[in-house]
Amino acid sequence: MAEVTDFNARIVEEFRSNDGKVGGPFEGAPMVVVHHVGRRSGEPRTNPMMYRPADDPDVIYVFASAAGAPKHPDWYHNLVAAGRASIERGHPAGGVDTYDVTVHELAGDERDAVYAAQATDYPGFGEYAEKTAGIRTIPVLALRRA
Repeated sequence: MAEVTDFNARIVEEFRSNDGKVGGPFEGAPMVVVHHVGRRSGEPRTNPMMYRPADDPDVIYVFASAAGAPKHPDWYHNLVAAGRASIERGHPAGGVDTYDVTVHELAGDERDAVYAAQATDYPGFGEYAEKTAGIRTIPVLALRRA
C-alpha cells in the first residue's frame, strides 16, 4: 500500500508543478486530483486519476479500474458513500480548475457506452476490463460541478 501512496503522491506533485499535466504512463491524458474523505477513518484523502470529459462541460467521468485489480479502489467507496468531493481538474492544453462536485454512479447502457469509449481511446482500460471479467464490473462515476 505504501508503494501506491508514494506513486500517487509523486503524480499529484507533478500535476501541481506542471499546470495539470503529468508524464509517464499518463502523458497527454486528461488528469484530475480528487479530494475526498475516508468513509471509515474520516481522514482526508487525495487520489490522482485519468478522466473522460462528458459532452456537458460541467461533468467528467472517472473509472474505478484499480488497474484491473480484483477489488474496487477505496476512493470509489469513499466517493459513493459521500456523494460529493472536490477536484483539481487539469486541462490537456494546460491549466487547472478547482471546484466541488457531486458524485453519481453510471449504470447499464450509459455506463457501458462511456467505458467503451474510454477503452477505445486508452486501450489500457480494455485490458483492465479483461482482467476483471467475471470478478467485477469496473464502476464509472460522473463528477458534476456543484
